[in-house]
Order: sequence, then C-alpha cells, then structure tokens
Amino acid sequence: MTALHAKQAGQKQSYIFASESVSEGHPDKVCDQISDAILDAYLDVDPASRVACECLATLDRVILSGELRSSQSIEVEPIVQKVIRDIGYTDAKLGFDDKCQIQNYLHKQSAELSINKGAGDQGLMFGYACNQTKSLMPVPIEVAQQLLINLAIARKSGSVPCLLPDAKSQVSFRFEGRKPRAVESLVISTHHQNLCELSFADFKELITQKVVYPTLTQMGAELSFDDRDLKILINPLGEWHEGGPGSDTGLTGRKIIVDTYGGWAQHGGGAFSGKDPTKVDRSAAYMARHIAKSVVGSGLADECLIQFSFVIGQEEPESVMVETFGSGKVPDTQIEEIIRKEFDLTVLGIIEYLGLDRPIYLPTAAYGHFGLNMKDASWEQIKKL
Repeated sequence: MTALHAKQAGQKQSYIFASESVSEGHPDKVCDQISDAILDAYLDVDPASRVACECLATLDRVILSGELRSSQSIEVEPIVQKVIRDIGYTDAKLGFDDKCQIQNYLHKQSAELSINKGAGDQGLMFGYACNQTKSLMPVPIEVAQQLLINLAIARKSGSVPCLLPDAKSQVSFRFEGRKPRAVESLVISTHHQNLCELSFADFKELITQKVVYPTLTQMGAELSFDDRDLKILINPLGEWHEGGPGSDTGLTGRKIIVDTYGGWAQHGGGAFSGKDPTKVDRSAAYMARHIAKSVVGSGLADECLIQFSFVIGQEEPESVMVETFGSGKVPDTQIEEIIRKEFDLTVLGIIEYLGLDRPIYLPTAAYGHFGLNMKDASWEQIKKL
C-alpha cells in the first residue's frame, strides 16, 4: 500500500514519509544530463528529430548508445564535454573529468517508428499534484530537491569550501492524515575534497548553517511546518573523498522517483531523459502533471492523480483515470469528463499543446522534472478548468 492510499484504508493517520534526491554530480544524473543535452542539440537543428539516447559514465569514460533519426548530424563529443565541465568535473584526479574517453555507439532508428503518428510503445504514465506546497508538489521531495540546489549554489560560489559535485539528500516528514505537520529528520551526504582548510566537524557545521537552515527557513515560511525536533545528519558515515563516476558507475534513467514525486505518487516505470517527445513515457507524463496541476490549481480538488495508458501505434490513450482521494469538490467522473473535453490527448496534440519539440530538456535532468526547478516549463503552468 502506498502512502496515497493510507487514508482511504483508514490506516496511518499519523506516520512518517521520506523522500530522497541526488545532485547534478551524482553519476546517474551526469548520464541524464548528457542524454538530454544530446537530445536538445538534435531538436535545436531539427525539431522533428527522433532520439533515444542512453549513457553510461564510469572511471574516465562515457559510453553512448541508442537510436536516432534526424535530417541533421551533430558532433556529440563537445556536448558531452561541456555537460561534464558545467557540472564541475574538471579534475582528472577525481577519476572522471571533461577530458575522459567518449565512446559513441548511437545509431539510426528504425524507419518503421519514424512514420508512426501514435505512441511509440505501450506504457503507463502518471501525473500528480497536491496543495502541500506552492508548486503543488509533495513537500518531502520538494525540500530534498531544494537542499541539493542550495548545496550546489554553495559549492559553485565557494561559500562552503571543499565541496565536490556528488551528493544525496533525504528528508522525512511526519504527516497527520494527508497533511505534513513536522520535519523529523534531514540527511545530506556530500562528496568533498581533503579537508585541509576545515576540520570535519567545522565542515558539517558550515553546511548546516549555509545550506540546511536557509533551506528550512525558505521552505518553512511557505509551509509553516514544525522543525523543533529535527534531527540533522551531515555525512553520517564520515568523510567522503571518492565519489562521482570515477567511483560509482552511472546510467541514464535510473532515478525515476527522484525525477518525479519522491515516491508519494505512483510511477508508470518509464524514464524521461534522452527521449524525444514522441516517446509517451515522457510527453504523456508531462501532460498528466499539467492536467493534475490544473485540477488542483483550479480548486477542483486538494490533490489529484492522473493515469494514462497507451498502446503502441495508437494516437490517443487507451484509458484515462482520475483519483482525488476524497478531496474532490466534484465527483472524479465529472473531472474526467472535463479533462477529455478540455485537452487534446493525442500524442501529436500533447506535443503541440505543450511545445515539446524544442530544446528544453537539459534543465529537467537534475533536481526534478516537476515543481520548483521547472517553474517556467509549459507542463508546470495551470489551465483554469
């Protein structure tokens, strides 16, 4: 049973729910950003490009594979190098930097798929929104993402010395029913240099003062949650000198829960990064988020889950499901009728409506595809229903 169904079953009226996030320098996120940067480059020269780009990053090496079809060709190696450099991997001593070996095995996509106007594969996609935060995201994942955004700012500005790009966060909230009441624990584990300037204790305290407290102040002003009994853990295992792809292999599409709702809402299983918008794993999930956010933002419900199912080759979803978990101001069946009337749910209709055939994807590849990091994205806008 997921947390979303707890109230309906009459269970867990007071419980703790946790979400995690990872930084832009996490090996899996390095791969997501490389895949989406290559996708953006192809869409920039040919909006009709079909791209399915997978990446593996490991010790001193990046391996690209997948399928593509485009009227233009591009050099991918400089794109890969720029992504790695912008993240902050520029020191060969870390075992991975912007001068690493790049092996490119991208090849031509099947012509049978390129003429298809419907879904490129079967699959399930979910979108979700709730009124826990201003961005209509669940609060545990929103705080977990913001912690690492602020940690990256501290690293790049130098306000916390010795930081390196790889990091993870985890945040646990106590809920009463469907409402977050208190933040119980907060964890940041971050890769760092040898601490020649600071003691380890001073390093952890600096992160607490420069990253944790400002994030809680920022988020707490919005949410008014209780943090009096908060337990803060910074690098609980100890010092962390060996990190990033030099120590831990990364793959595209391996952080799908971090990319979405932190486990609070269901996930269809399909990853996003490296896929052009004809892949409904991505485009339909974005549309489902937009619709769920529009339902909540229009006051029709306090929270809303949308599920689409698609069949390969079909232009419209096989099914549309709406669930408001008892928070709807009108019946869920009526909301479904509104959705079918107000939105074009064909694959090409979704792409056109959200403007998804543009080079807009690299910013989605770290700190979440939904919520605070994507305020200007078309799928984060609210259509009044």
